[in-house]
Amino acid sequence: MTRLTAITMALTAALLTGCATQPPPAPPPAAKQTRDDLYVVLPSREGKAGAVTVTHAGDQKVLDRPYAAARIKVEGQLETGVITEQEVREVFGPALAAQPLRPVSFTLYFVLGRDELTPESRPTLESLLAEVARRPAVEVVVIGHTDRVGSVQHNDALSLQRAEKVRGELVRLGIPYDRIQVAGRGEREPLVPTEDQVPEPRNRRVEITVR
Repeated sequence: MTRLTAITMALTAALLTGCATQPPPAPPPAAKQTRDDLYVVLPSREGKAGAVTVTHAGDQKVLDRPYAAARIKVEGQLETGVITEQEVREVFGPALAAQPLRPVSFTLYFVLGRDELTPESRPTLESLLAEVARRPAVEVVVIGHTDRVGSVQHNDALSLQRAEKVRGELVRLGIPYDRIQVAGRGEREPLVPTEDQVPEPRNRRVEITVR
């Protein structure tokens, strides 16, 4: 046996021995399951809030006020509390920014027997026009109403006339005619129920939904 052959056999034996005796690497520890779900009730433009029920692992919580929150932690516990508007923006900012604007409702009141706005409704009309102007693809629904003074047929026509009056204002602002739906409900849907021929200012109205 030559010296080179002996060295080669020795190295081969050492490598085989090392492979046989070296234990396999331990698997990495399993990643810990994490969970941090957050549910928040956001208020409407008027500051009102609906209600939502959050259920988890047999526990149930009702969130029914603005910025009420429920959080599900990794331990499976359901925690409730209230968070700030700033915290909502930090957590949900991108999602909120991607949402379309919420529908907004307005009510305009009219002079008895006419399609003329009351002076008190002029500021509301300006707010309505400003809201419409800031929406790129606006749709508007305009519903006219009357009180119970006059005949049913007269009030049907008057309620539609009031709705058309509002549509005319919106068209002058530049809103396409076909993006504005109008209807007249006459005296059929009063805010304040009255006897026939009783004048009621709150029933002489047009309700507008902007979305």
